[in-house]
Amino acid sequence: MTGFWQALRALARLKPNQRLTRDYLASLALAVLLAFAVGAAVMLLCGHDPLASYAALFDGALGRPRAIGNTLAKTVTLCLTGLAMSLAAKAGVFNVGGEGQLYLGAMAAAVVGARLDASAWVVTLASLAAAMLAGGLYAFLPGVMKVRWKVDEVITTIMLNSVAIYFCSYLANGPLKTAERGIATGTDSILPQAAFSSLIPLSNLTTAVFYAAAAALVIWYLMSRSRVGFEMKLTGENDRFARYGGISTGRLMLWAMVMSGAVCGLVGMLEIFGLHKRFLTTVSSEFYFDGMLVAMIMRYQPLGVILMSFFFAALDIGGKSMELSAGVSSELILIVQSIIIFFMAAEGGVRKALGERALRRAGRRRA
Repeated sequence: MTGFWQALRALARLKPNQRLTRDYLASLALAVLLAFAVGAAVMLLCGHDPLASYAALFDGALGRPRAIGNTLAKTVTLCLTGLAMSLAAKAGVFNVGGEGQLYLGAMAAAVVGARLDASAWVVTLASLAAAMLAGGLYAFLPGVMKVRWKVDEVITTIMLNSVAIYFCSYLANGPLKTAERGIATGTDSILPQAAFSSLIPLSNLTTAVFYAAAAALVIWYLMSRSRVGFEMKLTGENDRFARYGGISTGRLMLWAMVMSGAVCGLVGMLEIFGLHKRFLTTVSSEFYFDGMLVAMIMRYQPLGVILMSFFFAALDIGGKSMELSAGVSSELILIVQSIIIFFMAAEGGVRKALGERALRRAGRRRA
């Protein structure tokens, strides 16, 4: 695990201004191929057929309408959490507290969805606003500490994760616990008419995908086509230069952190209204950390985050099916993902070493 976290920290040090160059994408494609090759070798050592296992993975992710629906539903979660991470990183701040912000957003949406006496569309919009507000306000605290007192936001957001998760668990098991039978830990169910409807039968894909698509489009425009996005880019690259250029870098960092938290709160709301219909303590299984990996691998570029989210979602959903149909443990997918992370973390160092070696060879030839 020590090596895994070292690779994660190496990825985190990638500057958000780094673009997805052709060489980087080629390195990423090579890393994916090598990861699958290592996975195949592990299967052979365990006595499994790699071709049949990977065929089962593909079929489990995209072979049937239900599988496609589950893959797209997972893509939505990874995409939004990855974009939330990218929003903060673009301005030079590192939001690791998205999991706690997601929990608070889910709790706020569940409470409003269950207790607001209004028409369905009003309940939905009010819950969405409450979730984004809860997530944004919770991200505001570490943002202020970062901007005003230069407190490391990585430490504060990690610590605040546990606070939010345990607080929501306390509410779901105590003051807000439902009286319905059969629900061990959870709040009252939301208004049924306000819940998102299913798009593909027996899958997790709901009309939440349209809200997610709208949010992704807004974030892409904000980061790639707006003046604010340009100022965020300058701040993330060199905050001193940005300040000399008249940009209020502190305010920009703070708003980037708040927007990142608001998107995480939105993810919590989509989970409640699309899948669970009430707050449950299992509303998230470290969704934000998966999204962080996607964002860091794709260097915080919105379009890259969307594409890599689909790839990681297919691996996750297909891996579960592969375990059932081919008998290969789904833990193998974690190995594949970890290898991709390791290769991409080392990509910069390897490229630099190869470049220096080429220069030395050229110098010796000239001599």
